Amino acid sequence: MASQNKFKTFLEMIKFEHTIFALPFAYLGAFLASGGVPTAANLFWITVAMVGARTAAMSLNRLIDRQIDALNPRTAARALPKGLLSVGEVWLYTIISFVILFAAAAQLNPLCVKLMPVAVFVLVIYSYTKRWTWACHFVLGIALGLAPLGSWVAVTGSIDLPGILLGLAVAVWVAGFDIIYACQDYDFDRNAGIHSVPKRFGISRALVISSVLHIFAPLLLLAVGLYAGLGIFYLVGVLAATGLLYYEHRLIRPDDLSKLGMAFMNMNGYLSTLMFVFTVLDVLL
Repeated sequence: MASQNKFKTFLEMIKFEHTIFALPFAYLGAFLASGGVPTAANLFWITVAMVGARTAAMSLNRLIDRQIDALNPRTAARALPKGLLSVGEVWLYTIISFVILFAAAAQLNPLCVKLMPVAVFVLVIYSYTKRWTWACHFVLGIALGLAPLGSWVAVTGSIDLPGILLGLAVAVWVAGFDIIYACQDYDFDRNAGIHSVPKRFGISRALVISSVLHIFAPLLLLAVGLYAGLGIFYLVGVLAATGLLYYEHRLIRPDDLSKLGMAFMNMNGYLSTLMFVFTVLDVLL
């Protein structure tokens, strides 16, 4: 029972449910690369790789940031600052997650294995970037943008323009909503010397920068559709995603961040799922 409670605490610590942001785009990349339904083996190992990569990344983030989290009122109740999990336990989960990621890459194709060090480097370096640059949001974007590109590579064994464009679309989308998320820590970041776009430019300008990024994201998605020869269903998905991004920014104002949670979790979860559903419809029909 104690071990089950520990594992449940670990899943809560890494926000396992947030996998919904990246996993649909990883599947989307696999369907596009296949031009239809990917093999069951590819889908299985892509899922395993995604879970391993995200779990390792979040575990490392919590380990690296545990002292900062202890000082921030918003994060002080997390498992490591409160002592609900030990540093050794989280390191064990992290190592296991990286082993799972490597095993999945080895089952997909040799290029996935060769590119794995690049992915691991981005996952590791992200947690340190907030200590020295406000561009940390873009590093997070790149980390999640590797998910659909990695799926493309997993299916095709090559790096092609549609996969790169899809990765870039996810990267700017994620950077945009991470900037919104960082607005709630504006005061703490200023006092603690943490770097972020809101701290560097102020909340109002940060929201403008986020809006610009969320203009580029649908444009990049349209470019993916153009190069991949997709049709009306995909276009409807992009239009729906654009509408969700617009609504997300309507929820947030510089003087009112009360709906930030809804904008962050709900809208972005809907967006990734909708894009996946409409892309699959387009590919199949």
